[in-house]
Amino acid sequence: MERPDTAWAALSSRRFLVSSWPWRSYAYLLSSIPAGALTLVVLIGAAGLGALLSPILVGIMLMAALPLFGVVIGSVERWRARLMIPAGVPSPHTAMPPAYRWRARLRFRRGERASMRALGYGLVLGIFVWPLSAFFGGLSAMILGITLISPIVASHGNMGMGPWILDDTLDGLVFLVAFGPVYYVVSSYIVGALAAAEAELAKAMLGPREDELRRNLAELRRSRLDLVDAFETERARIERHLHDGVQQRLVGLTMTLGLAELDLPEGEGRRLVVKAHAEAEAALADLREAVRGIHPRVLIDHGLEAAVREVADRSPLPVSVRMALPQRFPTPIEAAAYFVVSEALGNVAKHAQATHCAVEGWVSGDRLVVTITDDGVGGATLESSSGTGLTGLVTRLDALGGTLDLSSPPGGPTRLRMECPCRLDD
Repeated sequence: MERPDTAWAALSSRRFLVSSWPWRSYAYLLSSIPAGALTLVVLIGAAGLGALLSPILVGIMLMAALPLFGVVIGSVERWRARLMIPAGVPSPHTAMPPAYRWRARLRFRRGERASMRALGYGLVLGIFVWPLSAFFGGLSAMILGITLISPIVASHGNMGMGPWILDDTLDGLVFLVAFGPVYYVVSSYIVGALAAAEAELAKAMLGPREDELRRNLAELRRSRLDLVDAFETERARIERHLHDGVQQRLVGLTMTLGLAELDLPEGEGRRLVVKAHAEAEAALADLREAVRGIHPRVLIDHGLEAAVREVADRSPLPVSVRMALPQRFPTPIEAAAYFVVSEALGNVAKHAQATHCAVEGWVSGDRLVVTITDDGVGGATLESSSGTGLTGLVTRLDALGGTLDLSSPPGGPTRLRMECPCRLDD
């Protein structure tokens, strides 16, 4: 016979009285007493202290942090509900990106409706639930306990149990045998039903709701897109600073050294100037390559297809490009696709021992698809520290609603496939 997975299923089972469910029900109701009392004290104390200190910043911050108390209450109560719901109550909170700092995490959790709902459950627990649990669960446990020890108590003096007066051990044993089983059966079902109802209340108020999950997911997506936009803005700022500032100074330096080289006579001084001129030109070439990698100008001016063809032309191995893109895409999407291609071609040249590589891109429905295929040795992984280096791009694509898949069996061929929506959600 399968074990019941809920308290209600256990109550309808013929094995309920000989299972652990009655004792779990008692444990759940009795544990509600300290949990509810402590919750009520903490919430009243925090609200009162916040109201008292409201004229200053500390009080305002404390009042604003009240939903975070709900997060803690929800976590504790979902853990406690496992007594009656072995599968557990799923958390309604949305998972946050690892990049979020603790302040961003607290701000996100404070704004979730699940946090406010858990705070409301804390009030219900502190005002209504624990007194009822104390009355029914505590009274039932007390009567059951006194019944079990009635022979011992009666052997030391008279003991009144309702209409019965027990004045010796035999009377206590008779009362235990006659009253104990009946009371255990009745009280177990009553306590079990109350505990099951309380657990269902906790599940309803602390569990996930579909509309809330969709809303939290959309909010999380917007926040992650904001991070991507901020990253692209910073990347563009660095590119402008290097292109318009540092690069221009290096150009001026190389020109000055070139003029000095023409004016100086042969000798040690001219040799040093010639060497400095060559070093400056090499530094300028490296800077131009770095600027192109940070924020390629051709991507901004001419779009993804032209930028991919440019990076393919710079590759040390033959690369064929076939892209049919009917339109421009939002900047974060084009940047993500470009850097996937750029990183992939760089890894193919360094590690794949390939003789040819093919880049293809097209639009399928409302998604942009880009694939990079090579005829190398295979065996690459996205997590390889010495291989692909694409793990950061996986996070970026995930924020955009895209995916990055790699197929690379030993011996090849290796195929990297990127999919991403053609537009960003509003």
